[in-house]
Formats: sequence, structure tokens, C-alpha cells
Amino acid sequence: MIFQKKIAISSRGFNDIIDITILLRKALQETSLQDGIVVVFVPGSTGGLTTIEYEPGLVRDIPEMLEKIAPMNAPYHHDQTWHDGNGYAHLRAALIGPSLTIPFEKGQLQLGTWQQAVFIDFDNRPRQRHLHVQVQGE
Repeated sequence: MIFQKKIAISSRGFNDIIDITILLRKALQETSLQDGIVVVFVPGSTGGLTTIEYEPGLVRDIPEMLEKIAPMNAPYHHDQTWHDGNGYAHLRAALIGPSLTIPFEKGQLQLGTWQQAVFIDFDNRPRQRHLHVQVQGE
């Protein structure tokens, strides 16, 4: 069986890291499925999905790490073409990726003790996003 849902997210942009674990748990609870996978996808090219230990240190460390890899103020060909100043956001999103798959057993996400699912908005402005969630299982 397959269950689908869209989840609205409001973000501040600029590496806003949002814990979506509770939203994915709620989506799973809306089904009668016990075993399978939850897949979440963010449309667009300036957002990403991953897992982290959602705690203040890492919430600061991740943007600092990404600033070393793809600095906001570096020159990007994308910005020369589109003049929107978010070339760095596209590169960061490409590194992190647009989707996440989490298995579930007995109706419970199989995340580690200190592991949460997060959405990161890399864009250079606040955004309204819609995450696509698909729960597949039996």
C-alpha cells in the first residue's frame, strides 16, 4: 500500500535547519502500515534533506561547514546568469540532496537514538516549501 501527503514548511532561508521528524512520525501514524519505508522529497533546487543529531552545536556547525565548501559571497556562474545571488544555495542543495528514505518497523521510524530528519533551506530569502511524503509498506 502507498500513502502520500504534502507537508507545508515555512523557513527563514539562509541555512534554516528544521527538524521534521515529528511531522514524518505523524504522517506514518495516519496510515495503518506497520513495516516499510517513508520517503520524503523537497521540490526545488535550493533545499535539502538529511539526518543529524538536532542539537544547537550541530545546527551551528553545519552552516559553518557549508560556508567553507560553498561560501555565500563567492562568485558563481549561476549568479552571473540569473543575478539572484543564490548560486551557493544551489551548490549546497546539490551536496545534501533533495530526498531522504527512512525504514519503519512495527509502525516506528527506525532512526537512531540521537538521529532526527531535517529539512535545510539554503535559499537567500524566507520560503514556503511543500515536502512530498510517501509511505510505502504493509
